[in-house]
Amino acid sequence: MRQFIVSTLAITLAVGAAAAAFAQPPGVKTANGALADSGGKALYTFDKDATPGKSVCNGDCAKYWPPLTAAADAKVTADWTVITRDDGTKQWAYKGKPVYGFAPDKAGEAGTGEKVAGWKLAK
Repeated sequence: MRQFIVSTLAITLAVGAAAAAFAQPPGVKTANGALADSGGKALYTFDKDATPGKSVCNGDCAKYWPPLTAAADAKVTADWTVITRDDGTKQWAYKGKPVYGFAPDKAGEAGTGEKVAGWKLAK
């Protein structure tokens, strides 16, 4: 019986670790090699976010480039972390780069924000 419990625990831990390695924020998908939010809109990173875990897109910038918000109790992984923005809200970061949407983009269409200097599709 003890052997069965130990084996079951080992399998459970291995499955949990594998799932965590591929975890993404709720609703985020990968499509054509780029990340998209739960509504199917492209997600971006900003070249001026030079300090890992720090967003410089605040105020009016954040109206056009809304941050991918995270819940206060969001679970992080190796690639996905949560940062605290200047206004105290939480934002997802992918590999240390804060992640944003682009207000003019339409769900399910190719991201148009990539045409704006300094903004790149999150991949």
